[in-house]
Amino acid sequence: MSRAYGDLGVSPGITSLAMLRIAIRRLHPDTLAVRSWRNARKRYYRELLQAHAEAQVQEMTALATPKTAN
Repeated sequence: MSRAYGDLGVSPGITSLAMLRIAIRRLHPDTLAVRSWRNARKRYYRELLQAHAEAQVQEMTALATPKTAN
């Protein structure tokens, strides 16, 4: 999982759009204003979406796997 995704502290249960909105709100306004960083921001968002999808798969797998009692 991406460190940036972990730092957001979002639940895997939220939608990808909601996760992106949270990520955008947490960026500093100066970071959003610099046009030359557009490709870097797009890469950052792509990585967050990938990490979010992986977290959702892990959550679904954990819920589908029966837990054994010790």
